[in-house]
Amino acid sequence: MADYRILHDADRCVKCGLCVAFCPCDVLEIGKEGYPVVVDAEPCVGCMTCSGNCPQRALTVEATGDAVYDPFADEPRAEPLDSKRCSEFAEYQRVIMEKLGLRWQPVAVGLIEADELLPDVPMPSENLRFCQALMAARRGASVLMPPSKHSCPDGTSIFGMTGVPEKLATGEIYVLFHKLDTAEAAAQMVAERPTLPPHSRRATYVAPLNKTVREPEVVVFTGTPEQMMWLCMSMSYYTGHRFDFHASGYNSMCVEAVLIPLRDDEPNITFGCYGCRAASDIGEDMMFMGVPTNRLPTIAKGLTELAKKAIPHSRMKIYLPPIM
Repeated sequence: MADYRILHDADRCVKCGLCVAFCPCDVLEIGKEGYPVVVDAEPCVGCMTCSGNCPQRALTVEATGDAVYDPFADEPRAEPLDSKRCSEFAEYQRVIMEKLGLRWQPVAVGLIEADELLPDVPMPSENLRFCQALMAARRGASVLMPPSKHSCPDGTSIFGMTGVPEKLATGEIYVLFHKLDTAEAAAQMVAERPTLPPHSRRATYVAPLNKTVREPEVVVFTGTPEQMMWLCMSMSYYTGHRFDFHASGYNSMCVEAVLIPLRDDEPNITFGCYGCRAASDIGEDMMFMGVPTNRLPTIAKGLTELAKKAIPHSRMKIYLPPIM
């Protein structure tokens, strides 16, 4: 199992204390000589927040231990989806990607309940943020992560796998990042975001929709604003229904793309967030939409109709006056 050690270069360190202030898990404190020292390495999740905020790059976080160790190796695993359901998901993916011209595969997301068997899916050798796992899944990877494999304590607490560290609960760390003006504003943001009950889930699971071995709660799409527009219209095609989206730029993938669609049984858009964009390869022109799995038939059917005329005509700019 991957543990982490923090290496400190005293020759580069200017004793600013930012690494200690930014560590969300209180792994570090200021020593007698003013240098950061590790007081408890066990809570370290490898988030790299300390090293990323060191102005002199005096800290390095390294994974140690047995990278291939599986603490659940002796547990029975859940039976995979039956072949008929797998074929349905594969067909939804084919139709949606073809009609929209999506570059990235839609991602099936599962939040494994505390008493649920884990799917037979590999875990990463090093800890990842949930958003990083999701980005890997849109490229074709299947990733299972219990809380010990998550490098973002925000995500594990939001998904009900752990409690929330004090610096995150109070919003203190958001002020340090200059993402919010005051601790009061940060605390309000934290209070408004939905979370699952602590220790109600034991792992997150992501996979390309056409490769999922478990029924997903939510499917997350990555695309341009124009493609997200057509996704909205596909779900409105037969009803004319308008959507009330909830987006803030905070906790994008875990709250806005997954938890809100799960809670409300409604689609939700998100623009990404600081952590998602800083920790992944997502382009500046991309955004996301999470949809409850039960919307997939409507999306595929609606897009098929829209692709007959509306989508190609819009992309041809048929109302644009000719340049004289």
